[in-house]
Amino acid sequence: MRDLLRLLLIFASLLPLSAFGVQKTILVFGDSLSSGYDLEMNPDWTSLLQQELDRNHSGFKIINASISGETSLGGRQRFAKLLAQYRPAIVILELGANDSLRGFSTADIEDNLNSILLQIDQTRAKTLIIGIKLPPNYGEPYISQFENIYPRLAAKHRALLLPYLFEGVSTDQLSTDNLHPSAASQPQVMRNVLQALKPLLH
Repeated sequence: MRDLLRLLLIFASLLPLSAFGVQKTILVFGDSLSSGYDLEMNPDWTSLLQQELDRNHSGFKIINASISGETSLGGRQRFAKLLAQYRPAIVILELGANDSLRGFSTADIEDNLNSILLQIDQTRAKTLIIGIKLPPNYGEPYISQFENIYPRLAAKHRALLLPYLFEGVSTDQLSTDNLHPSAASQPQVMRNVLQALKPLLH
C-alpha cells in the first residue's frame, strides 16, 4: 500500500498543474498598446492570447493590468501591489511609449523599468519585455538611447525580449492616430507576443 502511494505521488509530480485545475497567472503590465484602447467591442491581443492558450490547454490565465496613458514611473509606483496580489508566474512588461512621446529622460525611463524588473527578480516569475520603436521624427540620438533600453535591460535581468510589438503590422492596420494597433492588427500582435512567450510556457 505504501509503495502504491509513493508511485501515485511520483506520477502526480510529473503532471502539469493544469491537470489539477490550477492555473498559473500571466500578468500583462503595460499601457494603451496592451489595454485595448479604442477597440470598442473588438478583442485586444491579450484576449486573443488567452483564447490561444485555452485552446492548447496550457493552464495559464492572463491578468491584464495595463492602463491607457501609463508611464514607467506610474507603473513603478503601482507594480508592487499587483505583484503581491496576483503572484504571477510570468510578467509581460510593456511600458515606456508614453514616456518617449513626452520626451522624458531615457535615464529616468530605464531606472523606472529597472526598478520593476528588480521586483520581479525577487520572485520566481519569468519575464518577457516588449520593446518600443519610435518614429523617425524623434531624431537621433534620442531614438537610439530609448530603443537600446530594452535589450540592455533584458540582458541585465535575463529576461526574454520581443524587440517590436508591431512587427509585421502594416501602417494601414494602425488606428487613425498612427500610434495604436487597430482591431485588424490585433491577431498579428498576438502572434508576435505568443512566439516570444513560448519558451516561458513550461
